[in-house]
Amino acid sequence: MLVKSAEFVTSAVKPTQYPEALLPEVAFAGRSNVGKSSLINTLVNRKRLVKTSSTPGRTQLINFFTVNQNLSLVDLPGYGYARVPESVRRHWGPMIETYLKGRETLRAVVLILDIRRIPGIEEQNFIDWLSLYGRAAILVLTKADKLSKSAQKKQRRAIAGALNVDETALTLFSAKTRQGLPQVWSAIERVTGDE
Repeated sequence: MLVKSAEFVTSAVKPTQYPEALLPEVAFAGRSNVGKSSLINTLVNRKRLVKTSSTPGRTQLINFFTVNQNLSLVDLPGYGYARVPESVRRHWGPMIETYLKGRETLRAVVLILDIRRIPGIEEQNFIDWLSLYGRAAILVLTKADKLSKSAQKKQRRAIAGALNVDETALTLFSAKTRQGLPQVWSAIERVTGDE
């Protein structure tokens, strides 16, 4: 996709704060510090549209962005390890679930996984939950540049096995080298009908 414009719209914690549901939406989810913000910034070809941080758990709200005035990208708070108070973490679950269950314009969720880590039960549960609610999942393995080509293949196979999905369902991605960028956009365009 040729990105002509990308802008921040709003942050929200509840449906009354969401922007009007006019555009197809694709949400981005993953563990804290998995490279979610870097992936979105690379997709829209901006360095700092989405704030990145080395401190896990920086995204604490649901952040809405508009691309080319015809697509909405939604950055969800990371789950798992995060340096935030427990009370804040407990609030994230219901906030994210409310969005994922009820947002009528949501077309897919990009689940971001660090290629160097074998996913656990949280990721499998998340994929099962998306399936239960009829939400398409786009699976992306970030930080591919941190591994050699042979190690990438080996990890991709192991992650596919852990998630019980076909290897071809996992897109290798690197914000640094831009590996996988066209494939991620293709997957987004398929689910938003923008091919």
